[in-house]
Amino acid sequence: MVEVWNITIPELTGEETRRAYIYLPDSFEYNPDERYPVLYMFDGHNVFFDSDATYGKSWGMKEYMDETETPMIVAAVECNHSPDNGRLSEYSPYSFEDEKFGNVKGRGRETMEWFVHTFKPYIDSHYPTLPDRNHTFIAGSSMGGLMSLYAVLRYNQFFSRAAVLSPSLWVDIRKISRLIRRAKIRPDTVVYMDYGSKEMHFHSDMSKQFCKVSSLLIDRGVFLESRIVPGGNHCEASWEKQIPFFMDALLYD
Repeated sequence: MVEVWNITIPELTGEETRRAYIYLPDSFEYNPDERYPVLYMFDGHNVFFDSDATYGKSWGMKEYMDETETPMIVAAVECNHSPDNGRLSEYSPYSFEDEKFGNVKGRGRETMEWFVHTFKPYIDSHYPTLPDRNHTFIAGSSMGGLMSLYAVLRYNQFFSRAAVLSPSLWVDIRKISRLIRRAKIRPDTVVYMDYGSKEMHFHSDMSKQFCKVSSLLIDRGVFLESRIVPGGNHCEASWEKQIPFFMDALLYD
């Protein structure tokens, strides 16, 4: 089942409400003593329900979790929908300037501070989680993919594994590369990262950026699964098809 409720993030948007979603396995209802790993996800409105999704198509995570009976909690938070680059601002660790979007103030650190110091403690205190780092994962796509990579590097003491789909590396490849080189990364860190073959032309040097980040992660001892998805595109329908791949990486033991 999926529970939905309204939350506020005062550090980012004051009293403005947005939705939080949490998927609970069926066993939650008949096995109260069982505890579960947690996958945190960005763009929560796009994760479970087509009716809530920005473009009318979600990832279909509920259907996948139900059909596979995966023993995991999924906690996701809706993005900032402000037309003034609200999502880009909250989902970028770095300020950047772009021809299409103009000047964007990066507030990704504030977003992650809220995730690890407010949202995660709330989930751990209200649901039967395994709260330790080894059972705490994070995932997202596009800007959410960039944030997932940032989170598993900058907040590696909280997240042991990340699924990084179609990450927006173009925001600032130099700072991302510097973060990978300097981050305190524990030796059991796992990253799944992919791009769709049909989106590789969206930004110049995307393939070079993808190869560079992959190489740097491997150099740092990260267990990396890196894929170019045949026929993959930049949309929820494509990311849905990658769920079995990144879930295998997150749960591989």
